[in-house]
Amino acid sequence: MKILRDLPGDEAGHVRVPRQQPWLVLVVDDEPDVRQLTTLNLRGFEFAGRPLQLIEAGSAEEARRVLHEQPGIALALIDVVMETDDAGLKLVEFIRGELRNVMIRLVIRTGQPGVAPERYVIDNFDIDDYKDKTELTVQKLYTTVRSALKSYRDLQTIEINRAGLHRILDVTPELYSLHREKLEDYFHGLLLQIIGVCNLGRSGMISTIDGLVATMEGSDIRVRSGTGELDDGPGSESRRREIAELCAQTILKGEPPEKLRSSALIIPMQVHGETLGFVYLEAHEKISTADRELIQIMANQCAAALDNFYLHQSLEESYDQAIDTLAEVAEFKDSATGAHIRRIEEYTRRLALELGLDPAVADAYAQASRLHDVGKVGIADSILRKPAPLSRDEYEVMKRHTRIGDTILRRSPAMALARSVARAHHEYWNGCGYPDGLRGEEIPLEARIVAVVDVFDALVSTRPYKGPWDPDKAILQLTQESGTHFDPDVVRALVALYQRGTLNDLIASANDDRPHAG
Repeated sequence: MKILRDLPGDEAGHVRVPRQQPWLVLVVDDEPDVRQLTTLNLRGFEFAGRPLQLIEAGSAEEARRVLHEQPGIALALIDVVMETDDAGLKLVEFIRGELRNVMIRLVIRTGQPGVAPERYVIDNFDIDDYKDKTELTVQKLYTTVRSALKSYRDLQTIEINRAGLHRILDVTPELYSLHREKLEDYFHGLLLQIIGVCNLGRSGMISTIDGLVATMEGSDIRVRSGTGELDDGPGSESRRREIAELCAQTILKGEPPEKLRSSALIIPMQVHGETLGFVYLEAHEKISTADRELIQIMANQCAAALDNFYLHQSLEESYDQAIDTLAEVAEFKDSATGAHIRRIEEYTRRLALELGLDPAVADAYAQASRLHDVGKVGIADSILRKPAPLSRDEYEVMKRHTRIGDTILRRSPAMALARSVARAHHEYWNGCGYPDGLRGEEIPLEARIVAVVDVFDALVSTRPYKGPWDPDKAILQLTQESGTHFDPDVVRALVALYQRGTLNDLIASANDDRPHAG
C-alpha cells in the first residue's frame, strides 16, 4: 500500500520532499531597470530553505491590485516617488490602513531622499526599514531582505501560535461539558499550536506542513483534525484513513513506517502508559530534537485532557444509568406512573426551552424530572394504587413521598437537581404547598416547571380513580391556579406550547394509559 503515489522518487525508491513554497516579495518601482537589477541581485536567494518569488509593480496603483490578488506577500520594497511624489507613502498607508495588513514587511527605497526625509518617514509611517538606493549594494540588499523575511516568519509564527492557543483556551474551560463532536476544535487548536511553537508553518505562511491528530479507542481510530493536504477537504478522506491506519500499526505493533514519507513524524499521545492517540506530521524541513520533545510534551498534555474528558463522560454515563435505574424502580412500582414519568421528562424539556433556558440546562431539568416521584417507592401499594380518592390520613401518608425522595437522593451530590425536584415539586407559588411551605421564587425553577407539567399530565391522563380530562379543561384549570398554585410565567409558557399544538403527541400518549390491574 503506497500512500504518496503522486510524488516522484529517487533511484533508491525514496520519496523526495517537494520543493518549498517561495517567499513572495513585491518590488514596487516605476523604473524597469531598478526592478530588473533587484531581480538579478537576489538571484539564487533562499531563506529557511525557501526561494524567493519576485512580483513586480510599476506603480502604486498596480501594486494595490497585486496586493488584493496576492494576500500572502511577505515583503514589499517600495519606491517613494512614482506617479506622484508621495505615491509610495500613500501605498504604505493603504496597506496598513485600508488592507489592515500588519504582517507584511515594508521597506522604503528612494533615490530622492530629499523628497521623503528618512526621519520624517520613519516617524510618520508604519514601515520596517528605509534605504537610499545609492547605498543598496548586493550585500546590503541581501541583508535587508533576509532580515525582513525573518521578521515576517517570526510574526507569522506568533500569529499561528496565538490562533492555536486561542482555540485551545476557548474550548479547555468547557472540555468536561462538551459533546464529543466539540473535541475537533480542541485537537485543531493543538495542531495549530504545534505548528506555531515549533516554527513549522502552514501553506502560504511560514513553510508548508501536512498533519493530523487522531484518537484511538480499541480498534476504533478517529481522525480529529488535519491541516495542509490532510485537512477535511474533498478527496483527502482516503489518504487520511490510510495514514491513520499506518500510524496505529507503527504505535501498537512497533512496525517501522516504511510506507509513509521519509519526513513523517509520529508522536503518540500517552497518559498513564496508555496511548490514546497520536499526532502525525509531514514537515518539509527537518524537525529538531528539541522541537520533537516539545511536540511530545504538548501531545501528552492533550492526552491528559482527553483522559479527563473520557473520565468525565464515564461519570456522566454512570449518573445517567443511576437515573434510569431509579426511574425503573418507580415504573416497576406502578406501570401507569412509569408512562407518566416518561412524559414528564419530555414535557419538562419542551417547557424549559420555551422559557428560554439553554438546551443543556433543559436536558438536565428533564432528566431530573424523571425522579420527581421516586419517593413513592416508600408508599404502600394500598394507598398508591387505590382506585378512589384518598382519605385525609392517606393523603398525609402520600405527602411523605417528597421527603422520602429527598432522603433517597441526598447521599449523592450528582443527584442534587433531581433531589430538588423530588422534594419541592408540590410546593405552591403562594406558600401553601408541602413539605416546606416555600413561596414564589424560593421554589427552585426546576421544581416549578415539574409542578405544572406533573399536574397537567395527571389531569389529561387515565388514572385508576378517574378518566382523562379534556385538554382545554386542563389548561383552564392551570390558568385559574396561576399565581396561587403555579408560577404564572411557567403556566404562560405551557399554554403557549399547547396553543401551538406542540404538546399534542404527549397528550395523545396520555390518553393511551389504562388503569393498573391488580
